[in-house]
Amino acid sequence: MSAFAFGGVPARVLRSALSTSEVCVSADLLAEYRSIPDALRAGRKVNPEQWQALLAGIAAFVAEARLVEPTRPVRVCRDPKDDMVLECCCAAGASFLITGDRDLLDLDVSGVAGLRRLRIVSPRAYIDRR
Repeated sequence: MSAFAFGGVPARVLRSALSTSEVCVSADLLAEYRSIPDALRAGRKVNPEQWQALLAGIAAFVAEARLVEPTRPVRVCRDPKDDMVLECCCAAGASFLITGDRDLLDLDVSGVAGLRRLRIVSPRAYIDRR
C-alpha cells in the first residue's frame, strides 16, 4: 500500500517486481485491498491526492497480478490476519514475499510445507539484492 500512496523504495520494488516477476493475489487479499484506502482516508492517514493515487495504484497492480486460490490453510503468523498472505504465497509457489510487516519479516517458514523456498524480505532488502 505504501508504494501507491507514498512512493519511494516500495514503489521501486513494485515496479521491479511487476517487470521481472509474476505477482499473485488471492481473493482474501483483494478484499483487503478494497478496504484499506477508505480506512486510511477515514483515519486521516492519507490526503486526498494520496487516496486517489492509492486507488489508481491498486487497480493497476491488480490488473497485472495473477489470481490464485489458496487451498491449504497456513497458521504460523503471530498476527493471524497475516496468514492469508502466506496462504497466497503457498498457492502461488512464491519465491519472495516483499513486505514491511514485522510480523511476517520475523517469521522462519523454512519448515512450513509449501513455503520452504519462500524468502520473506523487506523492500530495501529486495532492492539491495540486485
